[in-house]
Amino acid sequence: MPISNNVRRIVTTVDESGKAVVLFDGDNPHNIKRPDRPNTSRLLWVTGETPADISGPADRAASAMGKIGITPPAGGTIFRIVEFPPLGPEVDKMDNDHLHHQIGGDAPKRGLPPRHPFMHRTRTIDYAIVMDGEIDMLLDDSEIHMKAGDVLIQQGTNHAWVNRGKETCRIAFILIDSKEP
Repeated sequence: MPISNNVRRIVTTVDESGKAVVLFDGDNPHNIKRPDRPNTSRLLWVTGETPADISGPADRAASAMGKIGITPPAGGTIFRIVEFPPLGPEVDKMDNDHLHHQIGGDAPKRGLPPRHPFMHRTRTIDYAIVMDGEIDMLLDDSEIHMKAGDVLIQQGTNHAWVNRGKETCRIAFILIDSKEP
């Protein structure tokens, strides 16, 4: 069952006079549903460099829509929330390199071939927080069960998110571009 409510996104900034103000406050408008995956991804913010440019009134998620895949821009970051519904039988018909192939040149050079269609690796450090539900994270030859409140720090590893349960799992991800492992 999908999680029906959107995510309220509040973004603050400093105006011309130096005063702290709210720039955006409302349902996040940047939701992505790709036809080849059952997930819904809610793109909240993207930066293209470090240190990040935090000036001006730009909606940095809006400017990244349609240009950003799973990985952040070189030297940048992505903040998104992804909903993983329970997997259906359609995943059994996919090739094991389905998602890994889409990452392409943004994947680290080191790593074993994928063992699941949603297995992939990114040249990033990822901070993940399970917000709702439960999910299994597959690694090369092991897996770990995660539930609401669990936190993951992932450093460029092969992994796949597999929801074998009955309820949708919602995870907040912050991906930061990194060096080659």
